[in-house]
Amino acid sequence: MDKAYLIKQLKALTDGFSLGITEDTISKAIGFSRFKVYSKGEIIARTGDKASSAGLVISGMVRSYYVDREGNDITQYFAAEGGWCIDSGMIGFEEMQANWEAIEDTTVMLFDVRDMKELICSDEQLKDAWISVLESGMRYKVYRENGFLMENATERYISFRKRYPRLSERIQLRYIATYLGVKPESLSRIRSSMKEDA
Repeated sequence: MDKAYLIKQLKALTDGFSLGITEDTISKAIGFSRFKVYSKGEIIARTGDKASSAGLVISGMVRSYYVDREGNDITQYFAAEGGWCIDSGMIGFEEMQANWEAIEDTTVMLFDVRDMKELICSDEQLKDAWISVLESGMRYKVYRENGFLMENATERYISFRKRYPRLSERIQLRYIATYLGVKPESLSRIRSSMKEDA
């Protein structure tokens, strides 16, 4: 990929999140990164894999998920353009804490965790952006926990649609269902009843 094009794309992504990262910093990150295209359905990483690399979604969408003791697939998180993925190493884990799958054809910017952390520590703007990302992650965790503690399935679905209006149209129903903790048929009923109420 052309470096000038990549810088422009990444600058647009970071500006879209109001991170204010300079083109020079983006250029440095590109210098130690590689870009990989994953086909829809391709597994990017598995629980227990070494967490020395992390990624940023450039285009497409991925999800992180667990498989419980009964073999149920449980979606934890969705990441679209500008979202972090396979990021266990970025928050201090030595092994991946979840599986990661491309749910659309997806391009990911992959980098070594150590290289990215060194760049973050050397750049005040990037450090501020990283703090913002971590705060956003904590807010997301609280949002998820509160949803399961205080909302029924219909309320969780409504909250999901409000929080991710553009993503909800791109994600398969079965993945949304596992994210909400319901069976796909239950989510279909919820969606049907909401259409009837409209």
